[in-house]
Amino acid sequence: MGLPNPTERRPWGEYQNLMEGDGFKIKIIEVRNGARNSLQRHSKRAEYWVVVKGLGQAEIGGREVRLSPGTMVSVPCGTAHRFSAEGGESLVILELQSGGECREDDIVRLEDDFGRVSE
Repeated sequence: MGLPNPTERRPWGEYQNLMEGDGFKIKIIEVRNGARNSLQRHSKRAEYWVVVKGLGQAEIGGREVRLSPGTMVSVPCGTAHRFSAEGGESLVILELQSGGECREDDIVRLEDDFGRVSE
């Protein structure tokens, strides 16, 4: 993606941290076409997404949301959520995390296509 921070690769795509500080983190996330991340929740942060590129689907608290460029989504703390890319290209999302702790280990995976379900 041409950003200066290291790319973190995941089975569904990749992300880069753009900026972080006390109580927030900003990421750019790219989901490969046909892939989706785990159905997950966080206990210490909320997430806000803006779709930058591509088409997809999100599940937020059991509700389905279509994703396309310009779509903005709010994921309250503790709400189960996931997103997927479809339509022939990657889905690119700008994500703002806000809360007491914005750490990668604040994640409970409820379902996962890659066998990474939390115990």
